[in-house]
Amino acid sequence: MERAIAHMDLDTFFVSCERLIDSRLNNRPVLIGGTTDRGVVASCSYEARKFGIHSAMPMKMARTLCPEAIVLRGNSGVYSKYSKMVTEIIKEEVPLYEKTSVDEFYLDLTGMDKYFGCYKLASEIRDKIIRESGLPISFGLSLNKTVSKIATGEAKPNNKINILKGTEKPFLAPLSVRKIPMIGDASFRKLCDLGVKRIHSIQEMPVELMEKVFGKNGITMWKKANGIDNSPVVQYSERKSISTERTFDKDTIDVQKLESIMVAMAENLVFQLRRGNKLTSCVTVKLRYSDFQTFTLQQKIPYSSSDHVLIPIVLELFKKLYNRRVLVRLIGVRYSHLVEGAHQISLFEDTNMLQLYKAMDEIRERYGDRAVMRASGMTAKSISRWNPFSGEPPPLLANRRR
Repeated sequence: MERAIAHMDLDTFFVSCERLIDSRLNNRPVLIGGTTDRGVVASCSYEARKFGIHSAMPMKMARTLCPEAIVLRGNSGVYSKYSKMVTEIIKEEVPLYEKTSVDEFYLDLTGMDKYFGCYKLASEIRDKIIRESGLPISFGLSLNKTVSKIATGEAKPNNKINILKGTEKPFLAPLSVRKIPMIGDASFRKLCDLGVKRIHSIQEMPVELMEKVFGKNGITMWKKANGIDNSPVVQYSERKSISTERTFDKDTIDVQKLESIMVAMAENLVFQLRRGNKLTSCVTVKLRYSDFQTFTLQQKIPYSSSDHVLIPIVLELFKKLYNRRVLVRLIGVRYSHLVEGAHQISLFEDTNMLQLYKAMDEIRERYGDRAVMRASGMTAKSISRWNPFSGEPPPLLANRRR
């Protein structure tokens, strides 16, 4: 039976989510990521890419290339919400899929051509995602994961490509070797030194030469360049941890500021737990000093998704960890060993507390992750989009540049 693998990728996912919330961002150069000079670009709109901006570029450089770009820190809760929405649609439509990131999926449609036609089915799934989520999405369909992933890249933005059996090599031949997923900067430079810039050059090379230059990886590169990839679609499993980190624009020794940001991060992650109907049994705090020495400390706990349980533990771990009185570069929080479920109250817990969490979560769902915050976490308030209860109007586009 011939394989049929579709690769689906949500176009400029973070930017697209932001545009669903604020249509004024449409057709504007938008950057998502760290807003300080130390930050990097996590996602950028196609309008920004015209200036040479790309993901993982230092934000300082991106701002230089496109001073008029609108820079947003982003909202992980919103992105998780839409990612889950798309995941549920795919889960309903296909028996086997692999979620490789928040916005990227492989669908195994093998055998479905007998009933639906694989290209038709993939197109219908794409149409459903666009209709129900409002997000643009592209896909490539072929016999394997490598060709499908490359095809998706060629289909973007918001389009689709079907690579028929036997046409894999001609499709790949004129493309840059950088299109092969496993080829990074170092491998690309080495290939350029050999005069190899297009995939057809690898196709014409003896596999023994590729192995001599790159070792076992050379054989894999050669196979991918020739459209050969037998790797299976791995059944998707739920994530086992969630985390967040904050790198400071300027290293700090302000303990009050550090603790405030810890509270804000811990509180936001607890909200993400409840939103996903998850419980954690392991809390980890991370700290990196200005000399780049990094330390972590973790504590096992009974399963919980309650602020009043998790936030004190985060603060306690931080106080134990921060013992050098040296400038701090980065702090982070992680909840792991996640399971499905809701917090079970004990005999001595106040049920009103759970009702309070429910009310707070409903407000956050409607107005954003940080619409409601503890006073002790207000130092980190600058990372939120807008507080609808501040009495101030929503910021204009001009005010959203940073």
